[in-house]
Amino acid sequence: MIIDGEGLVLGRLASSVSKKLLAGERVTVLNAEKIIISGNKEWAYAKYKQRIDRASISNPRKMGPKYPRRPDDIFRRTVRGMLPHKQHKGREALKGLRVHVGIPSEFESEEITQLKEAQPRNIPKSVELGTISQLLGAKF
Repeated sequence: MIIDGEGLVLGRLASSVSKKLLAGERVTVLNAEKIIISGNKEWAYAKYKQRIDRASISNPRKMGPKYPRRPDDIFRRTVRGMLPHKQHKGREALKGLRVHVGIPSEFESEEITQLKEAQPRNIPKSVELGTISQLLGAKF
């Protein structure tokens, strides 16, 4: 299944993708930089910046846990949090997920679906995942 992430809410999209992965489907998400996070820009940036800063302070020798900065990796990490990734079925399900920034040339002729359940409903403030990634210092 190929899903266009443009204009879809991060949490809703991640939960529906994780359900499909656990059912055994292979899912590809395109336009990861255009997925939206509900809330204002400052709040979303502070949330992800705090995770990155804490990871480097907590144990400098181990330099972990690592938190991603790129929009495709942030989405993959969000889906991983909704899967039982420490069990075999969750790890196998996560292997069926592919996330891309933009639309690669190999998917231009494919049928791309829009998920109705992940579309925003009455969200007054939102920010795109690509904007947050650029503020965090990602180069994509």
